[in-house]
Amino acid sequence: MGLHFHRQNHLAMPPPPVPLFHTFTSSNPLIYFHNHLNPNKRHRNPNRAFALSLCLSPVDGQIQRRRRRGLCIVASSSSSNITDAPFWDGWKPDSKAPSLSDIVWPSAGAFAAMAVLGRVDQVLAPKGLSMTIAPFGAVCAVLFATPYSPGARKYNMFTAQIGCAVIGVLAFSIFGPGWLARSIGLAASIAFMIYTRAVHPPAASLPLLFIDGAKLHHLNYWYALFPSTIGCILLCLVQEVVCYLKDNFKF
Repeated sequence: MGLHFHRQNHLAMPPPPVPLFHTFTSSNPLIYFHNHLNPNKRHRNPNRAFALSLCLSPVDGQIQRRRRRGLCIVASSSSSNITDAPFWDGWKPDSKAPSLSDIVWPSAGAFAAMAVLGRVDQVLAPKGLSMTIAPFGAVCAVLFATPYSPGARKYNMFTAQIGCAVIGVLAFSIFGPGWLARSIGLAASIAFMIYTRAVHPPAASLPLLFIDGAKLHHLNYWYALFPSTIGCILLCLVQEVVCYLKDNFKF
């Protein structure tokens, strides 16, 4: 990787001991900048103060630069293999195999979650209500298998669950049952999750579930809270137990 460094000074100073343009090679330019170009973190000398911002382009592997107060750094990658992953990498599993505990505890958590929801269904059956819905299977996979992924964040989950449920009720109320309501409901749900920065994939199925589920129509806007939101609260409690067991009981 070839890197070019250019230093400018606003005040009159003696000629620099190094050439105006200096080319050097480093396997990790960020470490080089930190160790050699920024030795004084507080920048007590105003002539040496600078702010550096680097961004890596995912297309051509070039590091672009921004200029701040007398320092100009231009860096480019000499090889495009840094960011160009082989096509077949997306078809291969991760190289690190999961431990037995990483398999057992999430699976046990999913079993416990469905058992709790099933018990609640038995209590609510005389009233014609049910807590167990298909999207909870996807929610369990996200919460227990990938608890630290963006989709498992509590903000993402509850914002998406409530918002997408309301969108489903609105789509059904305006367009009635059919393909148009499903299409608009799904498109609006995805747009809502992206706009609110609350992407939670299982929530995208809630509008379709309401539009096609006649037994849910009587809930109307209560569908935003029951069964999805209340069910997610129970699943979050189970997730805390699963995460504790995964972190403290490994085998």
